[in-house]
Amino acid sequence: MSLALPTFLIALGIILTALMLERLLVLLDLLAADNSPLSTFLGLLTDLVPHYLGLAIPAAFCVAIFASVRQMSLNSEIEALLSSGISLSRYSRPYMMCGVVISILCIILYGYIQPYARYDFRAAFFYASHSGWVPNIQSHTIVKPDDNLVMVVDKATEHGTRLSGIFIRQKALDKVKNKTTEHIIVAESGSFYTVQNRSKIQLNLFNGQNLTLNSNNKNNITDFTKAEKNLKQQGKKVTFRERGDDERELTITELFQQLRHHTNTTPIADIRAEFHFRLVRALSILGIPILATGLAIMKKRKKRNWGLGVAAVTLLAYDHIQQFGTELVATGHHSAFIALWMPLFVFFMMCYTILLFKSGNLQYLFISLFKRSSKHMDK
Repeated sequence: MSLALPTFLIALGIILTALMLERLLVLLDLLAADNSPLSTFLGLLTDLVPHYLGLAIPAAFCVAIFASVRQMSLNSEIEALLSSGISLSRYSRPYMMCGVVISILCIILYGYIQPYARYDFRAAFFYASHSGWVPNIQSHTIVKPDDNLVMVVDKATEHGTRLSGIFIRQKALDKVKNKTTEHIIVAESGSFYTVQNRSKIQLNLFNGQNLTLNSNNKNNITDFTKAEKNLKQQGKKVTFRERGDDERELTITELFQQLRHHTNTTPIADIRAEFHFRLVRALSILGIPILATGLAIMKKRKKRNWGLGVAAVTLLAYDHIQQFGTELVATGHHSAFIALWMPLFVFFMMCYTILLFKSGNLQYLFISLFKRSSKHMDK
């Protein structure tokens, strides 16, 4: 296991980065168009990690076991173990125990961490893309965020978020005194950024003056070095829905409770498909050590070993079979036992058959079965 752990961590980092790279570029493009802060991008990126981690862990686990077993095979250590009477099944037991641990961790990941991360990502992306009026001011252009505010700037940079030569005219109504106050603000420079959940946009002003015009002709001028001004957005304040409208946002415990007492608006078939899919997906990791060990064994005279490519194609095909089985269960065409659990059983049998074939015990098993059947036929 000392050989497999460093390889597992390196492979996990590479695969996770490769999977997230495309989504990362898409998020950068979308958030840059809305002038969203860096904290929003980092939050969305953090929420994506559990999803892609669930895809990267099985692949990295397979690569780590394959690399360590292949290295031992090249050093003739596997042949020495087989000559001493230790079978490949016994040799792969430590990897199987690691598979049990990773499978339990994946149940926690698939069942509890991913649902919350998925909802947080959707909520954060919703607020980022429903910000209403986005401050994108151009030089020498009159801007009216609302009916009571007019502003114009001499120069705007960084997509209109860094301003200089600012002029603002705003009217404010005091409902208690029923009086209207007008503010005329000039400032050397300023900057925009969003506050709270994108419900308001804040304008920071530097080195300016505020002229207040009251209805009773008691006007005054105030100098300031820094001032903050909240600008209301157009439209109503938006709020995101509660968690649970999508079955993928429910934890595995909540899915089980919905199977017993269905109170959610989501169809019961979708809940059943999601519940069994998460369990089967986590338990499938138990077959990876057997598959990787069997495919990593290579003969001495062979210079190339296509085992890793075969393992990648096998796992990819099996993942598509799982997703297709989930759709069959969700549409009600087949039961979860046939569409999900039966392919899992076939996957385990295939992995163990490959291990027996590479160990040379498969032919002895067939001979033994043939002899037994011959004896029954003679009787």
